[in-house]
Amino acid sequence: MPIKLIAADMDGTFLNNDQDYNRERFNRQYTELKKRGIRFVVASGNQYYQLKSFFPDFAHEISFVAENGAYIVHSNEEVFCGEMNEKTVHQVLDILHDFQPLSLVVCGRDSAYVAANTSEANFNQSLKYYHKLKRVDDLYTINDTIFKFALTFNESEVPEVLSKLDESVGDFITPVTSGNVYIDLIIPGLHKAHGVKWIQDICQIEDHETVAFGDSSNDIEMLRHVAYGFAVENATEPVKAAANYMTDTNNEEGVFNTIDAILNDEYPFN
Repeated sequence: MPIKLIAADMDGTFLNNDQDYNRERFNRQYTELKKRGIRFVVASGNQYYQLKSFFPDFAHEISFVAENGAYIVHSNEEVFCGEMNEKTVHQVLDILHDFQPLSLVVCGRDSAYVAANTSEANFNQSLKYYHKLKRVDDLYTINDTIFKFALTFNESEVPEVLSKLDESVGDFITPVTSGNVYIDLIIPGLHKAHGVKWIQDICQIEDHETVAFGDSSNDIEMLRHVAYGFAVENATEPVKAAANYMTDTNNEEGVFNTIDAILNDEYPFN
């Protein structure tokens, strides 16, 4: 069966380590994907407003599974918007006092939020991932639809912190890594596979017609969900174990190399 949908994580997967991609190459590929009716889906833990900025020429045509599946936009139309209830938001904020992350971002539909006393360095670093970002005096009184919490820790601390967070909040929220130093606290069940499935249902596309790419633990459900789950070579070991296939690193344009294989009917798509 021909491939009809390609879903790609961004950081560490589609994007290189300079937080960019070979735009000329992908623009050529996208033109051919469009001709063949193959849907392209951005599946990321990042904010929708940041994600669409990478595709200024065709953001209105593609699909976005943003905020780890909590916010879905299809052909410029919002089709799903999850919400973390206020009680959960307050519980998480209470518990995070004991963890002291290097940075804490509360992610909402209208904007992302940091505490008013956040350092200029941390604020500017967060702006790379959140094009809409506000300082607020009290994180407990944010008036927005909240999707997730994004935390930063020292890389050496992440495995232990992830385990402790799972013990502390795992009954009502799901901790996942989204990079070497990042941990996201997401709404249970609203992961990337949920978002990809939503787009599949809209477009009437089956799992065996779908390819996905990822590198971090927040990609695992998505890679297991589709018939062609690819881990980039720089992915973590659990992600590699979850994937059916491997491709080159993000810096070696592994996603684009595999898209060429799709377009040329090469293994494993022949």
